[in-house]
Amino acid sequence: MADLAEEVLKAANTIAVVGLSRDPAKAAHSVPAAMQAAGFRVIPVHPSADELLGEKVYRSLADIPEPVDIVDVFRPAREAPRVAEQAVAIGAKTLWLQQGIASAEARRIAESGGLNYVEDRCIAVVRALARIRK
Repeated sequence: MADLAEEVLKAANTIAVVGLSRDPAKAAHSVPAAMQAAGFRVIPVHPSADELLGEKVYRSLADIPEPVDIVDVFRPAREAPRVAEQAVAIGAKTLWLQQGIASAEARRIAESGGLNYVEDRCIAVVRALARIRK
């Protein structure tokens, strides 16, 4: 039986990535690039870039003009509760904190807002192991 993370990925198409990096050597760039290569729509959220991975960059989740399935977080755990609040506000389906990131407060906010919650797991590793492609 698949776990929640796999089920979330099977159902998702659009991933907003908070903290997508300009640096191709960083996981915050290579992981979203791998998800894009697997057929997911990746929407970058970054404070100053204009385009990343060939996609228009948005300054905040609230600026994204389309529905988001997963909000994938590449920011420090202390920022996760604020991102969780924004994910709830835009009606995202899942808040996903990348490997090495966990936050009890973000979990509480996400789950009380009706979102699925995944923490401390790499979205690209879960996708690869489950062989999920779009």
